[in-house]
Amino acid sequence: MAVEAAQFYAEHLPNSAVTRVFTPRAEPDRQVAEVVEFTVAGHEVTGLNAGPEFQLNEAFSFYLRVDGQDEVDRYWEILTADGGEPGPCGWCKDKFGVSWKVIPRELEELSGDYTTAANQRVCQAMLKMGKIDVAELRAAYDGA
Repeated sequence: MAVEAAQFYAEHLPNSAVTRVFTPRAEPDRQVAEVVEFTVAGHEVTGLNAGPEFQLNEAFSFYLRVDGQDEVDRYWEILTADGGEPGPCGWCKDKFGVSWKVIPRELEELSGDYTTAANQRVCQAMLKMGKIDVAELRAAYDGA
């Protein structure tokens, strides 16, 4: 499944590519562990199929910084399709069980360092969201 996931990311996400797939020789009565080296959203990763007893969880996740609502919508749709799951505060899981934080640059800009009332309103608005809504963030920042 690691190779399938790497190929999916390379096809759908910016700055992503599969760089190497290694399949050791199979031994009788043993599961073959595939290793894939790939870049996803600019991050170099090595994936390994290690068998069903090892499952992904939120301890490993990707932060996907995007530009504007159209990109939030686009990548959220890609990542939650075919068995993926939406989550709170910009988090979602893809069909492989990998967790993603899909964050528009506007959230980072409007949140600032969370020291102003406007920054804090943006944070409070974000905490109520699943998929991030840029227009709602701007309204919160403006006090609307």
